[in-house]
Amino acid sequence: MSFSPDTQEHEHVFLGADHNRNERRVWLVIALTTAMMIAEIVAGTLYGSMALLADGWHMSTHAGAMLIAAVAYLVARKQARNRQFTFGTGKLGDLAGFASAIVLGLIALLIAWESLLRLANPVAIDFGQAIMVAVLGLAVNLASAWLLKDDHSHHGDAHGHGHEAHAHDDHAEHEHGGHAKDNNLRAAYLHVLADALTSVLAIVALVLGNLYGWNWLDPIMGVVGGLVIARWSWGLVRATSGVLLDALPQAKAMSKEIRERVEMDGDRITDLHIWQVGPGHHAAIIAITARQPQSPTFYKAKLRAMAGLSHVTVEVSPQT
Repeated sequence: MSFSPDTQEHEHVFLGADHNRNERRVWLVIALTTAMMIAEIVAGTLYGSMALLADGWHMSTHAGAMLIAAVAYLVARKQARNRQFTFGTGKLGDLAGFASAIVLGLIALLIAWESLLRLANPVAIDFGQAIMVAVLGLAVNLASAWLLKDDHSHHGDAHGHGHEAHAHDDHAEHEHGGHAKDNNLRAAYLHVLADALTSVLAIVALVLGNLYGWNWLDPIMGVVGGLVIARWSWGLVRATSGVLLDALPQAKAMSKEIRERVEMDGDRITDLHIWQVGPGHHAAIIAITARQPQSPTFYKAKLRAMAGLSHVTVEVSPQT
């Protein structure tokens, strides 16, 4: 991120530290899932396997969910410097994550509903074929989960600028002290994890069903899987909606740290707003009253090393 010292112009690029890497990995998972989907549909058609056909079309829903995440990464990167987005496109991943969470919740409901219907109206199961499909699906999902594992890396360097009476500061490549959650990547990860869970539960149910004739165990496992996935979906909805509505869980801790750094020698913060503008990036608006007012740059310097604070606006007024 850079700015012109003459015009005080600066950029609001608040993408996650691993944005490009995560984007590449999601596209790779889409390719892997799509290849498996096509293979299952073709094989199911050629060999008359309904199990393969059903799983192939099922995987298409997850490929579609992955596409939401991939497009969000692409658009956020392409539009990162578009001035129409006041605080950049860092939140686009949270918007995509919210949409994916809704899709994940609907999938959970469909799995649970279909399982309840199967429990009420049992159908014959080709155990050998079904186990093969579940094992293939699990292998693809485990590979996808490994690709989407969020091993966050850090990056450093900071700079800023100020105006005489009212200023804001950009810490462009700021060192983040904690783990920067990428809810878009988390949503994609939960989709493949949900599919992996259903595969594991299906394998257990099918093996036991084949050994002991417990055909009822397969739909029971489906209900259990649906409930677990619904819980994951709700957690993701809460996390992403919080970011979208500027409800910051760590606001209290950040507020305390800002006050500790700023409030001294008679200086007092009278108004403070903190919100997230991207993975690992937070913005703050701070109003200060002081007995001996300093320039906004003076106060911003106190916050320069604060982890995760990437954009600061400071207003200073004398105490009356």
